[in-house]
Amino acid sequence: MADRVIPAPIPDPTTKPFWDAAREGRLMLGRCRDTGRHFFPPRGVSPFTLSTEVDLVEASGRGTVYSFSVMRLAQPYAPAMVELEEGPRIFTNIVDCDLAAIRIGMKVRLEWRPTEGDGPPVPMFAPA
Repeated sequence: MADRVIPAPIPDPTTKPFWDAAREGRLMLGRCRDTGRHFFPPRGVSPFTLSTEVDLVEASGRGTVYSFSVMRLAQPYAPAMVELEEGPRIFTNIVDCDLAAIRIGMKVRLEWRPTEGDGPPVPMFAPA
């Protein structure tokens, strides 16, 4: 992924707090005040209760590979679903490792990748 140009996300009013935190190197999750459960992507309504009683909280940046695939194009890469330590899953890429070494259950850590122009960085994960 290092040589790929990553398109910059276009924040909207709902996603702006997430991308502002990304610029500071912080991965944010939603947290339902009613259940205490975390969710991703963060938004103004809990997916568990449909309540607007939600908070934006920082994630640890640690997780486990839940599922993945290896795309064998001119420049191979590994899209994956990572289950965060806090519970929710995030669709991302696994970076900085031999793609043949990726396994379900592998521990990973957050890595931010720059995007084109002045866009905010995007979260990806590398072996822990």
